[in-house]
Amino acid sequence: MNWEKRIKLVILAFAGVIVLGVSGLMGIERWSFLDALYMTVITLSTVGYREVRPLSTAGMIFIICFIVVGVGTFLLLVTTLAEYVVSGHLKGNLGKKRMKEQISRLKGHYIICGFGRVGQEVALSLNREEINFVVIDVNPAALSKCNHLGYLHVEGRAYDDQVLKDAGIMRAGGLVSAVDSDAENVYVTLSAKDLRKDLYVVARASSEEAEHKLLKASADRVISPYSIGGKRIAGMLLRPNVVEFIDLVLHNGETDLFIEEVEVLEESSFEGLTLDEAKKRSKTGANILAIKKKKENKIIPSPEGNISIEKGDLLIILGTSGQLKDLGSLI
Repeated sequence: MNWEKRIKLVILAFAGVIVLGVSGLMGIERWSFLDALYMTVITLSTVGYREVRPLSTAGMIFIICFIVVGVGTFLLLVTTLAEYVVSGHLKGNLGKKRMKEQISRLKGHYIICGFGRVGQEVALSLNREEINFVVIDVNPAALSKCNHLGYLHVEGRAYDDQVLKDAGIMRAGGLVSAVDSDAENVYVTLSAKDLRKDLYVVARASSEEAEHKLLKASADRVISPYSIGGKRIAGMLLRPNVVEFIDLVLHNGETDLFIEEVEVLEESSFEGLTLDEAKKRSKTGANILAIKKKKENKIIPSPEGNISIEKGDLLIILGTSGQLKDLGSLI
């Protein structure tokens, strides 16, 4: 029996004992409600005050029986509440309530479904960049690790609509489905897209068949850790310095060099300019490595200078944090 049910039953039993004491004294001794309640309370609490009035023989027998039942119930209530507090359940429930309030205030955060090896790496990367996220998992060990690391989390199955809502899916900026099961990742993707068709979803797949099903389930991107791992190993063999540089830029928080994507918004000073004109105007020192055209929905690497910049295009930029900040404010 869980603690909530146990405490409710003990409180109900204690309330029943009070009702028994009051009704018994009112019926046997013909006392008023207040006198009977007073006598019941001092008897249960064992404070030792004198009786309100002298008791009849029947009243004394009733009080003897009442003490045996009532005091035992009162002590059970006290010990149950004490055990609940000492065992940390009260602290845990207060912590869950506080965490729920924190999640309710998030907007534009990311949801990580599954806190296995892949999910933990995603969380580590987001945490390193100080980006808000919420973890969903049902495994007690995973949730305990989230608690230890200070990550916001929700307990439950990630394909459950209510669990996704508790994680703030209606306000989220994106979702990662990194559960160990391919089938469950499909369910998570379907549930997430059913609640938010516009939500950007990245899903993990362990096979080509699963990748195909996840794409049919409307996942925006499907990642295979085994495929990525194989390509990375081959890259380390063939082009170790290139891979080292990419790691330095993308994953090393100690360097002041980053690759970032910036969307060209409406009324941007870059809208309508060519890349050459934009470079002359910005003078920030940041390098535009690629551009993703909104209309064609494709990335153009090393774009030529005469390509025009339009609203909704994404610029892939390399530079220091200061350069990226200056260029971002211009765009």
